[in-house]
Amino acid sequence: MEKSMKLGFWSIVLLGINAIIGSGIFGLPGEAYSNIGPASILILGFCMILAVSIALCFAEAGSWFDEDGGPYLYAKEAFGDFIGFEVGFMKWIVSMIAWATMANFFAVTLSSVWPQAADPLTKNIIIGVLVIGLGAINLMGMKQSKKLNNIMTVGKLVPLILFIAVGIFFIKGANFKPFLIIPQGQTTSSAFVAVSILLFYAFTGFESLAVAAKEMEDPKKNVPKALVMVMFVVSVVYVLVLAISIGVLGEGLRGAANPVADAATKIMGPVGGYIITVGTIISVGGINIASSIFTPRSAKALVDQGLMPKSMGKTNKNEAPYIAIIVSVIGTLIIAWSGSFTTLSQISVVSRFIQYIPTCLAVLIFRKKYAGKEINFKIPGGAFVPIFAVIVSLILLVKAGIDSPMKIVWGLGGMIVVVPIYFYMSKVYSKKCNGNKEIIRD
Repeated sequence: MEKSMKLGFWSIVLLGINAIIGSGIFGLPGEAYSNIGPASILILGFCMILAVSIALCFAEAGSWFDEDGGPYLYAKEAFGDFIGFEVGFMKWIVSMIAWATMANFFAVTLSSVWPQAADPLTKNIIIGVLVIGLGAINLMGMKQSKKLNNIMTVGKLVPLILFIAVGIFFIKGANFKPFLIIPQGQTTSSAFVAVSILLFYAFTGFESLAVAAKEMEDPKKNVPKALVMVMFVVSVVYVLVLAISIGVLGEGLRGAANPVADAATKIMGPVGGYIITVGTIISVGGINIASSIFTPRSAKALVDQGLMPKSMGKTNKNEAPYIAIIVSVIGTLIIAWSGSFTTLSQISVVSRFIQYIPTCLAVLIFRKKYAGKEINFKIPGGAFVPIFAVIVSLILLVKAGIDSPMKIVWGLGGMIVVVPIYFYMSKVYSKKCNGNKEIIRD
């Protein structure tokens, strides 16, 4: 692929930011405040440490490879084809579910300024135009997708930066007292865990960054650096938006459906609220773009390692994986139009952690397996960060299962369904599947 068509460092950073910052940041302050009060800002800091720990593992794992795949590739190289296929296939399916969910939410968000968008037929038309349109742009190649992603990411950051720049002067210290507010019927520990899970999920999305590594310039160098930069930017934005929302609205945050828009309205009047509303629409549109880039390339990564039919990896004159794009678009539309994404999204809880845990463990394995090879990024502190990240991931997964057992049931069910698919694929493509090929580059 020509260099001009690849993602450079800053385009990778913008893609990572776009993959993480969606609609959540515009509604999270209200949910977090309702559960624990101003103390939610400390929990956000705690979640930031957890998310950054996992992201650092992805950064080190990514520094070993210049192939597509991200978490799938790391799991495959560390634990073999079967575990790799489970991670990779589940990631592709869940990526379609997530894209369907975001496409649906784009129509819902649009209805805040255009009520007709809430009509079921109109909503389905909007979803169709959005998903097919983004698929068509993907078929034009990464160069066009890169331009659109960069524009939309800047577009979603501008309203947030404006909100931060103006809002920081309207913070009232009195709104942070009392600092800890526990809802009736809850304990401090239960409130802490509930808000931790809520805020932790706001940081997810970084795990997809290396999925399209082949379409990035010098991925072994740029992906780790970009991951660190992405997590820094997202963390700063989240902390400031939450702090300003609390400082401006105080008790007004409790139960607020659109807390950032409410705070902007209080600061700048109706114009401020409108700017944030438009920013929300752009933000949701932006995360749809990121989904349209990552979803088909999750499938192509399986093809590259011989675990999916070759036809899925075929590229057009723009070097876009057109079969994977078309299949992903069709799958996403079926899920979105059927309305099943709400139920299927429960699979994503388990899927998220079967990407995190193997990647964190893979870091320790790669250090021994490829000892002596130079890499561009290594986590300081020895084994502490990967082990810490694994323990925290397990705790969050167990807690999510206790709170909603069906999420675990659906997730495990999805993994079981993948088993016969793996054995079928490994039999059909046995020559490629038997024995992992060495893909580390010197």
